[in-house]
Amino acid sequence: MNTGKVKIEEVTADNWFDCCLLELSEEQRAYMEPNAVSIAQSKFETALRPYVIYLEDKAVGFLMFNTCLKEMDAYWIYRIMVDKEHQGRGIGKKATELMIAEMAKLPNAKKLAVGYHPENLGAHHLYASLGFADHGHRFGKEMAVVKDLD
Repeated sequence: MNTGKVKIEEVTADNWFDCCLLELSEEQRAYMEPNAVSIAQSKFETALRPYVIYLEDKAVGFLMFNTCLKEMDAYWIYRIMVDKEHQGRGIGKKATELMIAEMAKLPNAKKLAVGYHPENLGAHHLYASLGFADHGHRFGKEMAVVKDLD
């Protein structure tokens, strides 16, 4: 799949509103908070790092991860979304690979984790394709999958 030039950049005063305009498909909305909520959360939980996903120079997605070790001694991916108009082109996978590379630079980065609703098959396929494994961890209604970095 040709994903063009996918890049990620931290959310700033210049690009935050572009993230707020991005939309999930109808069936995905039940699984994720709006990007505006995630951006607001990052201003109060300062260990969170929000990023814009760009295709060429157009904002097409949003992601966010934690920069301090949490449950299971892992750094956690909090959000990843691609606008409904740009899904199915490999953009989310490429952006997640870029995010994993950023997270791997964090101090003592040995393990990454992400939680998602078990019925979210898109998330399941994405994370499995990137080497995340289900070891039976459950947090409320979400399952957590883990990727070892070492």
